[in-house]
Formats: sequence, C-alpha cells, structure tokens
Amino acid sequence: MKYICLVYGEEAKIAAMNDDECMEYDAAIRRSGQCFSSEALQRISTAKTVRVRDGRVSIVDGPFAETKEALAGFYLIDASSMDEAIEVASKIPPAQVGCIEVRPVRELVNTRGERRQIEQPRDLFD
Repeated sequence: MKYICLVYGEEAKIAAMNDDECMEYDAAIRRSGQCFSSEALQRISTAKTVRVRDGRVSIVDGPFAETKEALAGFYLIDASSMDEAIEVASKIPPAQVGCIEVRPVRELVNTRGERRQIEQPRDLFD
C-alpha cells in the first residue's frame, strides 16, 4: 500500500539542517525500493495558495495555514501496514526537528469502477 509521509517543521529549523543526512536517507530508501518519490520544497515565501470559487480564481501569497510549522517536503513510500509506514517515517531526518504526518494514499476510481492508470513519469529535472 502507498503512504505519503508529509514532512513538517519550523522553517528555520528545517533550513538549518545539513542536506547530507537527508540525501543519505533518500538514497538508502530509494535503493531499498520502498520509496516511489520524494522531494524537498522551497521556502514558504515562494508558495502561492490557489482557490476557485464560483469560477473565479483567487491567488494568495504563502501557504494556506498560518502556523509555525510548514510543509517542507514529502516521501511517497510503499509499506505493508501503517505500522511499517510509521517505522519508515521515524527514520526521516527532519523528524528530529519537526514532525512527519503519515497518511494512506487513496486510490482514485471513477463512477464506472475504473482505476486510474498511471503513466511512467518523466524526470522533470533532466
């Protein structure tokens, strides 16, 4: 089953972390075959929140919630249970200064009962 591990933390504490530990963990979890995707996010000052109401698009600078902790990145992992996903999340380095929200991924199924077909992703950074 797929789980998303959302990395949250105070921006200054996350920014103060050395990327080396995160890159080592990322490489190890990818080699294990347990990680589908992972990315760190830019600073919250680069974020935009988009809403559409009655056909009108509204764009606001920054994240939706005003909290000390902000979304800093994610890992999309494969785990056999929530317990295993929590074990994986506990090893994500920013868990030492922030927190990791673990949530099962919901499969999309249309009204005809067809599951979403996923194409092979292209590397956006090549």
